[in-house]
Amino acid sequence: MKTLVRWDPFAEIGGLSRVLDPAHWGVPTGYIRRFDLTPAVDLSETDNEVVVKASLPGVKAEDVDISVNDGILTVKGEKKYDDKTEGENFYRREIRYGAFSRSIPLPAAVDQDKAEAAFADGVLTVTLPKSAQAKPKQIKIKSS
Repeated sequence: MKTLVRWDPFAEIGGLSRVLDPAHWGVPTGYIRRFDLTPAVDLSETDNEVVVKASLPGVKAEDVDISVNDGILTVKGEKKYDDKTEGENFYRREIRYGAFSRSIPLPAAVDQDKAEAAFADGVLTVTLPKSAQAKPKQIKIKSS
């Protein structure tokens, strides 16, 4: 007597994710992520401004370029490698170095001429005032 088994296509997807995992092939995941230098960002908006915070640990302020063009904020820079390693025997090298770039579409029109940037404790904060067209307008009701 044969047993009828219902086919579940989603059960096979779980096996596929295991095969696609780099660790399944013997490649350490830290090695794969080592070349990803894209900074993490927080994007927020108030009635008057758009604020972007980017995490840039180990990057110097003079190594960062910021631009706004057609509603897109671009943060470019480089985390430079400190080559003062004489006499050191490394067992792991996981800290990432190199150039990075991140383009963030802004949720509203901004006045790019009044933009300000601050850099403290490895966090870049870019404050972009909204343009007059992007600010919400209050419409008062006239009673008759």
